[in-house]
Amino acid sequence: MSSLADELAADLDFSDEQSVHSEDERHNEQNQEQDAMDTNEDGEPTKETDRSASDASPSTGHPDNVHKVTKFLQSKQTKDILERIEHFKSRDRPGAAPTEEDEEYQLIVNANSMTADIDGEIQAVHKFIRDHYAPRFPELESLILNPMDYARTVKAIGNEKDLTKVDLRSILPSATVMVVTVTATTSNGKELSPEEWKVTEEACDVAFELDNAKRTIINYVESRMTLIAPNLSNVVGSSTAAKLLTAAGGLSAFCKIPACNIEILGNTKKTNTGFSRASMERNTGYIISSPLVLSVPADLRRKVTKLIAAKCALSARIDASQTSPSGEAGQKFRNEIDQKIEKLQEPPPTKVIKALPVPDEGPKKRRGGKRVRRQKEAYAMTELRAARNRMAFGEAEEEVEYGDETEGLGMTTKQVGKIRASIADPRNKVKAPKQQQRSLNTAGTTSGLASSLAFTPVQGIELVDPTAAAERVKKANEKYFGDGAFSIVRK
Repeated sequence: MSSLADELAADLDFSDEQSVHSEDERHNEQNQEQDAMDTNEDGEPTKETDRSASDASPSTGHPDNVHKVTKFLQSKQTKDILERIEHFKSRDRPGAAPTEEDEEYQLIVNANSMTADIDGEIQAVHKFIRDHYAPRFPELESLILNPMDYARTVKAIGNEKDLTKVDLRSILPSATVMVVTVTATTSNGKELSPEEWKVTEEACDVAFELDNAKRTIINYVESRMTLIAPNLSNVVGSSTAAKLLTAAGGLSAFCKIPACNIEILGNTKKTNTGFSRASMERNTGYIISSPLVLSVPADLRRKVTKLIAAKCALSARIDASQTSPSGEAGQKFRNEIDQKIEKLQEPPPTKVIKALPVPDEGPKKRRGGKRVRRQKEAYAMTELRAARNRMAFGEAEEEVEYGDETEGLGMTTKQVGKIRASIADPRNKVKAPKQQQRSLNTAGTTSGLASSLAFTPVQGIELVDPTAAAERVKKANEKYFGDGAFSIVRK
């Protein structure tokens, strides 16, 4: 019985020559075992084998009978396990936990390991249905990815062209039903022949039977796990507990495994060609895929997995010693796990906002004021000094000899204008005493503020006295009009 990965690798021709030979040998051995299984006591093949051998489709590459793809339900082992499950379900179970030598205990272990095989068979049947129903509705396989939902939808639609007459609301969500209905109106599929539809419908029925068998096994195993390992079931759940015991080989063998190895029980490495390893996680098993771990945020799952593995080891040893048959110890461990998960998910404490310190209201050092501003204004650089410090590019600077030294004039000789000394603001001026102010007012000297400097590019800097110019004008006027009011005409 080939798995889904082997079938995909064979379909895509990714296997090399060595793998092809090994695959052929394995198929031959399986065919021989199946032929022996399907042969009656007289050595004659059964009717089922004759029918499957006679069904062949030379026109297409796909098998025309679903029983060529899967023979799981027809195998003797599957029928025997399902019959024994129904037998033990109808029989009352004693209160004591079964031992590993018990017949029902072995049935639970074998049935639990069969669920993985059923999943592979469902995938194979799903591929068979897709290949045969693609001519009718090729877009349906991209709209519905779940194998069982796809089989139910195919069974409900059939050869119906108008999907508005088909009720899919009990199978698919409303949004998916709308997408399928709209896509069917633009699909270029053709109607299947009665023979092709019969083969497809039979494959859908086989998928339903496989799903029912899987549900029967899971429900039975979960119902019996509370008797075999009640504490372990309370910690991780009945389904995960059954998988762990199956992988370990029993409760006694599971008790001998340390917690660090329980964490990776059920780890499977897919090394087949064509399968991506990008999304595969290392050291993962049944515990990390349990509902309890999946309900935790992704960044905390590794910590929670280690925590659960430690509690599983303790719970299994309690179950082996039967010191807590009611499962109270396991429930206590589960409560501790839930509390630690809540603690891990708590937000960090908020940052304490510190109050501002009390301001210092003491005396402060004054770094400025009216007096400092007046001092800066008194020694500020004037426009004349700024022009003296400037030089024209590529031109010689005029110099003035002063004793044995020379001083450069900069650009003062290149400008025309007057530079008047800045007049201080009387509001900021320091007032002198009244007696000293009277003596200053009586003085007839010309204030230095009345003088100004004039500079020209020809004569340079010269001192101009406004009162001297007024005196010259006055003298000229007196000379012109000095003889009197009337002119004297001499005879």
